[in-house]
Amino acid sequence: MTDLFSLTGKRALITGSSQGIGMALAKGLADAGAEIVLNGRDTVKLAAAAKTLETGGAGVHQLPFDVTDHDAARAAVDGFEDTQGAIDILVNNAGMQHRTPLEDFPADAFEKLLQTNVASVFHVGQACARHMIARGAGKIINIASVQTALSRPGIAPYTTTKGAVGNLTKGMATDWAHYGLQCNAIAPGYFDTPLNAALVADPEFSAWLEKRTPAGRWGKVEELVGACIFLASNASSFVNGHTLYVDGGITASL
Repeated sequence: MTDLFSLTGKRALITGSSQGIGMALAKGLADAGAEIVLNGRDTVKLAAAAKTLETGGAGVHQLPFDVTDHDAARAAVDGFEDTQGAIDILVNNAGMQHRTPLEDFPADAFEKLLQTNVASVFHVGQACARHMIARGAGKIINIASVQTALSRPGIAPYTTTKGAVGNLTKGMATDWAHYGLQCNAIAPGYFDTPLNAALVADPEFSAWLEKRTPAGRWGKVEELVGACIFLASNASSFVNGHTLYVDGGITASL
């Protein structure tokens, strides 16, 4: 049974993996046996993350590139495949948030959200999928959000991007499943991460969230690891186009 979830001999690229959810997933996949390829634009933070994983015994590569740049993503992935070997698992985790009432939302911030949260999934996903298709196997895991299904005031553009990630995941599965790829998404609820630091620090919001979430608390990033290992492993060999909500029950409850 443990072999079903083993990632030994696999290599995983996680975008935006120098901190937060990306770093937690990188560590979790490494603990399951995978060799890790870290990605980010800040090379100092990336090096620190790599050192942390290496201290824990993981095999780690650093692949700094801008996920919003199509040509840069293609060149980085192609170059890595040529010199280091196959990327068997891709976790499209890079993302950002911008909170402003919709009537005042800056147009440039909206465009930046689209590029970071949606276009990056296409750019890196396509770059990796071309190699996976040639091999007849591959795992793509996109990080969606509870906002893939829900919304709340002040984040309408973010909700737009995460809804798009959910549908792009379905499109990837529809186009690429017959090549042997499994393309799915994980939709985290409210987790204590750097992206949510302002909300975590707000006692009023935290009190509201604890009442709104059936589990009654913020999620811990480590609680996303099991879902990621499942979708990255042979255990999910016939799961495709699915969005797995890891949200303490918030999408199941009024």
